[in-house]
Amino acid sequence: MKPIALSTLLLLAAVPALAQPRPSTPDRLCIANRQSVAASGAIVLGTGGHTYDRFVRDRSFCEHGDYLEPAFVPSRDTAQCFVGYRCKVDLPWD
Repeated sequence: MKPIALSTLLLLAAVPALAQPRPSTPDRLCIANRQSVAASGAIVLGTGGHTYDRFVRDRSFCEHGDYLEPAFVPSRDTAQCFVGYRCKVDLPWD
C-alpha cells in the first residue's frame, strides 16, 4: 500500500500547476471589475490583449513608501472605468 501512495504523491508533484486565467476587464462590466478589486483588496486583471496590471483597494496593499495612483481600465460598458488604484514607487525628490 505504501509504494502505491508514494507513487501517487510523486506523480501529483510532477504535474505542473495550471495557471488560473486572470479576469479580462474589457470582457466584463465596470461594476464587476470594481467589485473584484474591492472584494480581493489586490488583484491582477487583464486590461486587453496580453497586458495586465495589479490593482488595489487601498494603500494597505502597497509596499511601504508607495503612493496610490487612481486606476482606470477599459470595460464592456465604458472606456474608462475607475476600479481602484495602482501602487507606484515614491521617487525621491531631485
